[in-house]
Amino acid sequence: MNPKHIILTLLIMLCPIGMAAQSNITRNKPKPGVAKPKHKPYSKPTAKPKAKTVPHNSTPHSGSPSSNISLSVEINKLINYMVYVEGGTFTMGGTNEQGYDALPFEKPIHNVTLSSYYICKYEVTQALWQVVMGNNPSNFKGDELPVESVSWDDCQKFITRLNSYTGRKFRLPTEAEWEFAARGGKYSRHYKYSGSNYIDDVAWYNGNSGYTPHPVGSKLPNELGLYDMSGNVLEWCSDWYDTYNSYPQTDPQGPKVGSYRVIRGGCWWASDKLSRLSFRIHSIPSHRDNDGDHGLRLVLSQL
Repeated sequence: MNPKHIILTLLIMLCPIGMAAQSNITRNKPKPGVAKPKHKPYSKPTAKPKAKTVPHNSTPHSGSPSSNISLSVEINKLINYMVYVEGGTFTMGGTNEQGYDALPFEKPIHNVTLSSYYICKYEVTQALWQVVMGNNPSNFKGDELPVESVSWDDCQKFITRLNSYTGRKFRLPTEAEWEFAARGGKYSRHYKYSGSNYIDDVAWYNGNSGYTPHPVGSKLPNELGLYDMSGNVLEWCSDWYDTYNSYPQTDPQGPKVGSYRVIRGGCWWASDKLSRLSFRIHSIPSHRDNDGDHGLRLVLSQL
């Protein structure tokens, strides 16, 4: 027999044996282990979460502020979402319902009197930011998700451009306006969180968020009909950060100068203790946290 035919015959005979062996190896290959994330209580995760796209049913936007239809639609929605907050006097800071969770920088408690204003029931969405700014800086993408990964300075640029389109005077809330609204204004029931003593009812935090922000307004609102003032994303305020004083104040604006701007509201990675309505932190105005947790909510003095 020709030597080439002999070699070919041997290969044909050995082929099924090799295939069976490979099949056996594949079937018995051990599955890779899945490492469960370790979350430190009351602290931000050290590992940056992978950006996710959350499904939504909203109409896609053009990505340019020149898209007049999308811009007008989003602006009309924003104006319709503004909620009237009747002015009044409240006690600001780590009040009794905050219990032993209240931290030293939430005290001393003090009385604040505010004039009436309007505040948006939702955090600024990525859809609105996109049509105004022509970009979306967010780490977690989705039109109805809150915009995040924005600095205080970024927020000022957004507000300036928004006001040029609308002819209105949108702004960030003062810290006192933010807390008064979060407490439910004159309708406050003195909850620990914004709208409830049970955080899962009103907030996306590290106990239920899956370590990602969620579409705005998907939890229950507070007494004024405002959503996500505990949890989802942190919200910049207009004030420079300072320690509290015990004396009464009227329409406080915060100190005239400083190094840090106030941030309020808890977020998707924060613990329940960090999502309380009197909890406060701060950051430099240029800080843009790309992990996806710094956002904003808009206010108008007059509608």
